[in-house]
Amino acid sequence: MAKMATSLVETGEDAFRKIFKLYKRKNPPPDFCEVIDFSKCGTNEKIVPVKLNPALVSDEDAAKVGLHPVKDWRAFNLQGYPGFIFITNPFIRGSQPFWIRQCLKIYPQKPNVCNLDMHMSTTDTQDIWAKSVPNLSCTSVRKREPRTLLERLRWVTLGYHYNWNSKTYSSNHYTQFPAELQLLSCQVATACGFPGFNAEAGILNYYRSDSSLGIHVDESELDHSRPLLSFSFGQSAIFLLGGTQRQDAPIAMYMHSGDLMVMSGQSRLLYHAVPRIVQADQDVAALGIDHWNWQGSAGVEQVSEKDWAVCSKYIHNSRINITVRQVFGEGHSSPETPHLPGQKKEDQTEEKPLKRRCISDQLPTKVFI
Repeated sequence: MAKMATSLVETGEDAFRKIFKLYKRKNPPPDFCEVIDFSKCGTNEKIVPVKLNPALVSDEDAAKVGLHPVKDWRAFNLQGYPGFIFITNPFIRGSQPFWIRQCLKIYPQKPNVCNLDMHMSTTDTQDIWAKSVPNLSCTSVRKREPRTLLERLRWVTLGYHYNWNSKTYSSNHYTQFPAELQLLSCQVATACGFPGFNAEAGILNYYRSDSSLGIHVDESELDHSRPLLSFSFGQSAIFLLGGTQRQDAPIAMYMHSGDLMVMSGQSRLLYHAVPRIVQADQDVAALGIDHWNWQGSAGVEQVSEKDWAVCSKYIHNSRINITVRQVFGEGHSSPETPHLPGQKKEDQTEEKPLKRRCISDQLPTKVFI
């Protein structure tokens, strides 16, 4: 990859975009042999295991949000990317369905904001799940049309809602951040050495099989000393992590269902992108809703078989990503700026897969992580 990137820079086109196009290419498909798979790889000069401190989060607190004890997490650093931590699926079997269900059934509900609000009334988007379940539950082989609202969902924002036009957060455009997601984020951040992390904004992205996320940096939060957390569920993705300039060649890695990334320190402001969604090695619909004894905290609960039937059908060819951010540092407050409802993001498409730029890149080729 390094040799390839050097030659790309010499051509005059930035290395990141060239490699992005390489992995996005459908015909002929790219060679994935250099994509890091943390779930399978051993240690080498590039991949360094990380020992997290299990004393920072009790086993009981981890279990409350569906996580294994911290001592059992498999965490890694990458040489040359200080502050980047990759954790391979620390979720207890049977707990991922809860988070998938929240992303599909609960978090898109009003007063949270989604892409469909740009061209539909709030009444029409009031309960996307209820309006979609009848068709998604249909087992008939006949062609279903039109697509359900859930299948047209591309993004949802939680907590402080980002204004894509002014590139700012505003205190008068805020909805209550989900307590259970805040608790999950706090436990992960604390385990990674960031006690006191305050989850204030969340962005959910819904990737279909042909979706991608353009090259960008997440820099709009006022406090860059706090980490950015990324949770992945459903189908796998190729994730590219570059440097501080677009001329820096990125490294490619897989993100599988349940995997977590923490971008902190110097890695907090690195360019990154998702050029491709790939079929998971294992059937993600078989994640299971059994073998899990819920601890009963912050609204965390067992997923019904009826709900999971819809969720598993959805993620059969889709991926969900949650990024959680702390927007303001200690002592900071957000400005009072007018919310501009219904304004459309630059370069955003409603029906094409996630064709939007992200927070700091005015929305790249599709989603953000």
